[in-house]
Amino acid sequence: MAESDLDPEVARVVDALSGVPEWHSVSVESARRLEAELFGADRTTAVAYTRDIAIDGPDGNEIPIRVVRPEVEGPLPTVVFYHGGLWALGTLDSAEDICRALADRTPALVVAVDYRLAPEHPFPAGLDDCVAAYAWARRHADAFGGDGRVSVAGTSAGGNLAAGVARYCRDHDLPAPDRQALLYPMIDDEFDRASYREHGDGPLLTGDAIEHFWGEYVRSPVNRANPYVAPLRGKQDGLAPAMIVTAGHDPLRDEGVAYAEQLAAAGVDCEHRHYPSMCHGFLSLTDDSAVADRAMDDVAAWL
Repeated sequence: MAESDLDPEVARVVDALSGVPEWHSVSVESARRLEAELFGADRTTAVAYTRDIAIDGPDGNEIPIRVVRPEVEGPLPTVVFYHGGLWALGTLDSAEDICRALADRTPALVVAVDYRLAPEHPFPAGLDDCVAAYAWARRHADAFGGDGRVSVAGTSAGGNLAAGVARYCRDHDLPAPDRQALLYPMIDDEFDRASYREHGDGPLLTGDAIEHFWGEYVRSPVNRANPYVAPLRGKQDGLAPAMIVTAGHDPLRDEGVAYAEQLAAAGVDCEHRHYPSMCHGFLSLTDDSAVADRAMDDVAAWL
């Protein structure tokens, strides 16, 4: 796939982060602190309010969630959002800015989910929490002004989890999401695709980090072929309408493209938006890049 050069505005951000170590080169605890430091402070979009609550989890655990309500009157659709972070990093704080942007631009009620993280909680714990949070939103989002429509969205590993929730609903007795927005999702553990060869050294995400954290999240080799882990390995018919966003300078590019093609071939209503000059994580750079800002508008409009 021919790609353009990295967007100059994004390149400046990448240069500013040049001293940040790769996520897998430090302890998980250090990586979590670093991720929180880098991405947990921005609050650039005004909203009506945020509410932190906890709901019952599937294993007797509590699942913290953050409800983000935009400054819009009346009932709104709900988007259940799953943050990225290689299934091992990420918090409600580090995801809040992108959740505020989605809430404001869609507009929608956004429910961000603090699912259990690997390596302490490998698959299927995180996915089980994500399904439980989606089911909770179906039942209770009206308390915050939800109008009954509930979609799922996620970035990177969160895109994997959103795809898993949509698949779980199809296969079990849960209403399907109205839509699923998979934003540069982790979809498969095949690490020799062209996009890995071209962009395995980054920027912002490396192939080595992806491969390392796949091993932290999926402990059993048998589960590597489980379609709730690797959606490319499953049947695609009957899934909720999807938007898949891919970036040209992302090692995950080709698996996202392949999933969009599979969904379309199976008759799923699928819109694929590709941004050749962007890198992984670019929807968190809307204040820095005009292309990223327009892409966020695209996602919000589709939702």
